[in-house]
Amino acid sequence: MRYLPLIFLLFSCTSSKLAMKQWSSPPEPAGWGGAGSAQTRTTGSAFYQQAISYNWQQRDSLATALFLQGDVPDFYKRFVSIKSSFTDSLKQVHRIEYEVAPDYLSIGTNEDWARVPLTPMAAQVIADSLHCFLPTRKMVNEIYVQSKVKLAPVPMYAFRDSTVTMWQHHLIIEGQRQGRKGLIAGIKKDVVISNVVSQHAKSNRVAIYGWHLLNGKAIQPLYAGHVNWYVDYSHGIRLIKRTVKVDEKKMDYKDVLRNPLLSGLLTDEAEPIFLSY
Repeated sequence: MRYLPLIFLLFSCTSSKLAMKQWSSPPEPAGWGGAGSAQTRTTGSAFYQQAISYNWQQRDSLATALFLQGDVPDFYKRFVSIKSSFTDSLKQVHRIEYEVAPDYLSIGTNEDWARVPLTPMAAQVIADSLHCFLPTRKMVNEIYVQSKVKLAPVPMYAFRDSTVTMWQHHLIIEGQRQGRKGLIAGIKKDVVISNVVSQHAKSNRVAIYGWHLLNGKAIQPLYAGHVNWYVDYSHGIRLIKRTVKVDEKKMDYKDVLRNPLLSGLLTDEAEPIFLSY
């Protein structure tokens, strides 16, 4: 009976019907399945209705299948460019440009979609399929600074890892957003790649970071205390195209991170070794 009030909310609330503007931004990543028309895509509310009784493995599997077959709102596929620079140990300035998803991983149609937290294992499958990767702590900070829509975090305390709470949190964010469009940040803790995963005393960890306050300070420091199958309402998956542009030349993100003179463009950790889940 403890889920009854939230279950009622799940089936009595509907997603905001947002008129999504066609943004002028980079083309979608390669690898998406042949998405059908909006009439044939699974909606965000339908996903959560189906997944309400699922465990994390079943929810991950359903979300991965739907996302990769193209059940994704059109706006999500239009990635946004982030630009930054870094001075290496030889005092040379390098510049980078990388393309990020405008929001956290979402499933649904243009009119009925929802953000879906996932484990890092599912997130990596999706990222690999779309030629993408997950961000570092440094990148999360840069994305926040350059985001157009910054919202205050909304913590929730009951049934944090339940599917119902994930849906409820999405609805709360949409209430905050009030239809504003553009690169959004401050609404989730990012699942990130970080050496703290491989260096942790326990195996099978997930690293999270972020959830910035409006003053720019992250609520969640870099943390790998959770086992990798743990996921709750506050976690978000931000996809980044794995081909980045460094000093006007295209490079794979792993080559950047493995280069001692260039790694600082993407990470603030010394000698990054954990590059994917």
